[in-house]
Amino acid sequence: MLCRMFSVFVCLSLYSSASSLSCRWVDHKFSHLSRTSMDLLDTLAHNSTNSTEDSENNFPNNLYSQASKASAEDKLRFSVQILEEMAALFEEDHSNASWEEQTVDHFLIVVTKQADSLHSCSHGHKRKNKKLQMYFKRLSHRVLEQMGHSAESWELIRKEMKAHLMKTDQLVLSLLSN
Repeated sequence: MLCRMFSVFVCLSLYSSASSLSCRWVDHKFSHLSRTSMDLLDTLAHNSTNSTEDSENNFPNNLYSQASKASAEDKLRFSVQILEEMAALFEEDHSNASWEEQTVDHFLIVVTKQADSLHSCSHGHKRKNKKLQMYFKRLSHRVLEQMGHSAESWELIRKEMKAHLMKTDQLVLSLLSN
């Protein structure tokens, strides 16, 4: 009896670890939260009074391309890092933006929930992508700090983060089709 229980446990463990994504949360909740976070960013745009040009920071398409070819585990880690870096960016002083604080807070809650839930789906420790880390540091320094955390700088960040949310959504949803 004990031997059978042990063999069932081993089989279940192997099945769940062999699955490209054994996390039911992604199937059921990720898309909803992803749409919510994008809608909240759109709401911030409606509350913005400035129109801006596109950011001069190079969007890291090459990093997304690499991530799309990576293992399911690495796709998860990359997506988690994007969401965590995004949340950290929105924690900076945004008082000059004409955004409702409640909307920003709700956005941070949703993005943090996405990051935490995706992180719980991954196995093992987080390895940070250094190039991605540097990209977000450049956004913080070159866009926010050098532009004095102005409303215009925050609108540039908002647009950039919307693009990240769309790319991250595609990356995570690609896990479901594997």
